[in-house]
Amino acid sequence: MPHTLKLLTLTGGETLSYYSLPALEAAGIGPVSRLPVSIRLVLESVLRNCDGKKVTEAHVRQLANWQPQGERVDEIPFIVARVVLQDFTGVPLLADLAAMRTATEKLGKNPKLIEPLVPVDLVVDHSVQVDVFGQPDALQRNMELEFSRNRERYQFMKWGMQAFDTFKVVPPGIGIVHQVNLEYLFRGVQIRDGLAFPDTLVGTDSHTTMINAVGVVGWGVGGIEAEAGMLGQPVYFLTPDVVGVELQGKLREGVTATDLVLTVTELLRREKVVGKFVEFFGAGTASLSVTDRATIANMAPEYGATMGFFPVDDKTILYLKGTGRLDREIEAFEAYFRAQQLFGVPKAGEIDYSKTLTLDLASIVPSLAGPKRPQDRIALPAMRETFDALFSKPVAENGFGKPAAELHTRVPVEQASSCGTVDNQRLDSSGLTRNVIEMADNRPAPGHLDERHDSGIDLGHGDVLIAAITSCTNTSNPGVLLAAGLLARNAVAKGLRVKPHIKTSLAPGSRVVTEYLEKTGLLDPLAQLGFALAGYGCTTCIGNSGDLTPELNAAIAENDVIAAAVLSGNRNFEARIHPNIRANYLASPPLVVAFAIAGRVNIDLDTEPLGTGIEGEPIYLSDIWPSSDEIATLLPTALDPEVFRRLYADFTKDLDLWNAIPAPSGQVYSWPTSTYIAQPPFFDDFAMQPGHVDDIHGAKALLILGDSVTTDHISPAGSFAEKTPAGQFLVAHGVQRTDFNSYGSRRGNHDIMIRGTFANVRIKNLMLAAKPDGSRIEGGFTLLDGAQTTVYEAAQAHIARGTPTMVFAGEEYGTGSSRDWAAKGTQLLGVKAVVAKSFERIHRSNLVGMGVLPLQFIGDDSAVTLQLVGDETFDVLGVNDALKPQQDLTLRITAADGRVRDVAARCRIDTPIEVDYYRHGGILPYVLRELLAGTR
Repeated sequence: MPHTLKLLTLTGGETLSYYSLPALEAAGIGPVSRLPVSIRLVLESVLRNCDGKKVTEAHVRQLANWQPQGERVDEIPFIVARVVLQDFTGVPLLADLAAMRTATEKLGKNPKLIEPLVPVDLVVDHSVQVDVFGQPDALQRNMELEFSRNRERYQFMKWGMQAFDTFKVVPPGIGIVHQVNLEYLFRGVQIRDGLAFPDTLVGTDSHTTMINAVGVVGWGVGGIEAEAGMLGQPVYFLTPDVVGVELQGKLREGVTATDLVLTVTELLRREKVVGKFVEFFGAGTASLSVTDRATIANMAPEYGATMGFFPVDDKTILYLKGTGRLDREIEAFEAYFRAQQLFGVPKAGEIDYSKTLTLDLASIVPSLAGPKRPQDRIALPAMRETFDALFSKPVAENGFGKPAAELHTRVPVEQASSCGTVDNQRLDSSGLTRNVIEMADNRPAPGHLDERHDSGIDLGHGDVLIAAITSCTNTSNPGVLLAAGLLARNAVAKGLRVKPHIKTSLAPGSRVVTEYLEKTGLLDPLAQLGFALAGYGCTTCIGNSGDLTPELNAAIAENDVIAAAVLSGNRNFEARIHPNIRANYLASPPLVVAFAIAGRVNIDLDTEPLGTGIEGEPIYLSDIWPSSDEIATLLPTALDPEVFRRLYADFTKDLDLWNAIPAPSGQVYSWPTSTYIAQPPFFDDFAMQPGHVDDIHGAKALLILGDSVTTDHISPAGSFAEKTPAGQFLVAHGVQRTDFNSYGSRRGNHDIMIRGTFANVRIKNLMLAAKPDGSRIEGGFTLLDGAQTTVYEAAQAHIARGTPTMVFAGEEYGTGSSRDWAAKGTQLLGVKAVVAKSFERIHRSNLVGMGVLPLQFIGDDSAVTLQLVGDETFDVLGVNDALKPQQDLTLRITAADGRVRDVAARCRIDTPIEVDYYRHGGILPYVLRELLAGTR
C-alpha cells in the first residue's frame, strides 16, 4: 500500500498522525472523493487495520473502488472503535463472556484470555417500568421497584465491571443508551497512542444508528455479533448499496421533526432500503439541527436501513460545544474531518450514490403512525377516518376485523381509577399477568382532577388509555420536548385536563431534559396534565408501560375493546406496548399530550375540539399549539455545556440505590443459584475442533408464520402469565407471580428465555386451524402429533425424539429490535433452519451467528403457495463442508400421504466468514476457538 500516514498539528503544537484518504486517492488506488461519506469512513477503518491477515490490501482496493451499482459480493472486515450495550441485551452478552471464561478455565487456560479489546459501555435503561405515574414521587418509587426486581442483574453487572478491564456501566437513572451515547460517550475522533481515527461502533440495540447524526458510522447488531467484535473479530458485511436522500427546503410552521421522521420512514420502507446505507445530503439536510438529524437517524431500523447517516458539518461542531465537550476534543474533531476532506454536507452531484431520492421538507405535514407498524403513516386530519376504516378491515389487511356496527359501542367501567401503586398481580380474563393497582385516595390526581373514582366512566373503541412521552427517538430532541411543554402550559391555562383513567408518563432521554424543562418552567404544566417524571429509560416504547387498572383490563378483555396508546416512541408492534391495547400510535410529544387531552384517537384534531375551556368554550388544537418562534426562543437552554459536564461528571452521585448494590469479585463468575442469571449452555460440549455440517433430514415444522413477524413475536420482552411455560418454571422454583418481572429482565437465564421463545400473545401459527369466525388462534402454540400444545413443549418432545425442526415465515421475518434471544431461543428449541420469503438484516445475521440455517424462498414460492400445513416432513439437501454463500439448496417436502416435491431455496449465509461461523456451530464457538488457539 502507498504511504498514507500523515500528520495533523493542533493549537499548541500537539501533533497527531492519521491515515489519509486523500493520499489514498492521490496514489491512484481509487476515486475516493466521489464515494459516499459513510463508505469513506468505513474505508478508513479498513486502511488503518490492514494487517495482511484479516484485513488485506485487496479489501482496501475493493472498497476504494466501490461502484454505485456494483454486484455486492465483496466482504468488508470492519473493525470498530468501541461497543455500546443496553442492559436487556448486555446482560446475556456478559453471561456469554462469563461462560467463555468458565470454559477457558476448564480447559486449563488463563481466563483473562477472554477480555474485550475495545471499550465497552453498558447503559442500564430498559429495566424501569411505569408502575407509578402522575404523581410527584413517581420517579423515586419506580426506581425503588426497579432495584427490588433487578438486584441480581445489577450485582452481575458490577461483577463484570471489576472482572473486565474495558467494561463500564452507566447506572439506572441516568438516561437512555442512545441519548447518553450522543451526549456523553461519543467524544469526537478517537486518539490512541497519538493516532487519530473516526469514532465507529456497533451496539446491541437496533437504534444505535442515532449516533449517525454526528457523522459516526455505527449500527445495531445482535449481542452475539457485538461480543465477537469486542473480542477482536471484525464485523463482516457485504459491500452495501448507498441510497442518497436529498432533503430540500425547510419544515413549515407547526411541523415537527417527528412528523419528518415518520414521513422518511414511510418513504424509505416503500423504497426497500433494507440492508442498505442511507446517506442524507443537500441544503435541507444542512439546515437541520443535530437533534433533528438524530431523530431521523434513530429510526433507521424502522425504515429498514443499516444506517441513516449524516455527514459532519458546522452544526455538529455547535452540538459538541453545547454539550460540554473539551476544547481539545472539538479542535481535533474538526481538524481531522477537514484534513480528510469529509467536513460539510455534500451538495447534489458531488457524490455517486446507488440511488438518489428527493424529499421536500415543505411537503411534511403533522402525522402519526400506526396502529401496528412504524411505517404506516397517517396524516393528522385523517386519524378518525383511518381508525374507523381499520376497525372493520380484515386483520390480514392491518385492520381489527370488527363489525362496523360496533364502532361506536361504549361499555361501562366500574370504579375506574387513576394513579396508584403496584400491590400485587393477578390474572385477568385473558390469562395475562397484570399488576393490580391499589388506589390511594389521599394522593393528588394529575392536573386539576379532584375525583379519584368516576362511576360514570365508560370505554369505547379508540379511547386512549396510555399516553407516554418516551423513547430515545423524541425525548432526545429538545425541539419536540419544549413544544410538548409549551402545549401543556397553554392547555392548563385554558382549563383543559386529562381524564384520570388515562395512564400518562414522561420518561426523558437523560437528566439534561429535566434540567431544561425545569429551567423553562415547563415541567410543572406537564405534571399538571399527568405527565409527571416517571423514569429515565425506554419505558412504554419497549413494553415497560406498567399495567392498567384491573377494571380497565376486565372491560377490554370482556368486551374486546380496541383501546389505544399514543407514544412518542419508535416501535408500536402488536402486543409490544401493552398486551391488552391493540391500537398503538407513534406521535410527536406535543401530539401525545394533545391526544391525552382529547381522550381518543378517532378524532380529527383539525376540525374537532380537544375539549372545553374554563368559560365553556370549545378549545381546538390550533388554540394551544406553540409557534416555531416560541420554541426557538427556549432552545438555547437545552444546550448548556456546564449542565452536561456536571450531570455526566459522576455516575454515582445521588444514586444511593445503585451504590448500595454489592459488587462480587473474581475473574471467573461463581454462578450462584439465580432465576435471573444462569450459566448459558452454549459451551457445555465445547471442543477445540468443530464438527462437520451436513444435510438436514426428517425435519418437522415447529411453526408456519405469516409476514412481518418481528423479534417481539419471536422473543417478547414484556410480562408473562403463571400458566405459560416460563411462568410455570418460575413457580416451580419458588418465585411468586408478583416477582415474575419480564422476559426482558430475565434474559440472563436461558431457562426462562427458551420457554418464552415464540410465546408472544399475538403470534399466529398458521399450523393451527382457524377459529369459526375466520380469525387465527393467537399465542405460543403449535401442533404435536395433531394435538395443540405450547411451542416449548412441542420443541422438547422433538428434541427428545431426535427430530430436527424448522420454522417457515413470509416477508420481513425478524423485523424490530436486534434481539439476540430471538436467535438464541430458536437454536435452543432445536430449530435447524428458518425458511422465509425475506429476512430483516440483523436477525438473519443472528441466526447464522447461532448456527441456524436461514433459507429464502425463491420466486413465487412460499409456505402459502406450497400449501404447507405442518404435517409434512422436510429435508434440506446440499449442505456440506463445501457450502458457499448464497448457494441454492434443495428443500424436499414429503407430504403426509407420501408425495414428494423438491423446490430450490437460497442459503442466506451471505459471506465467507458466515460460512465459517455456521461450520463452527455459531460465532461464539468460532471466536473462542480462535482466542484459545492464539490465532485472533
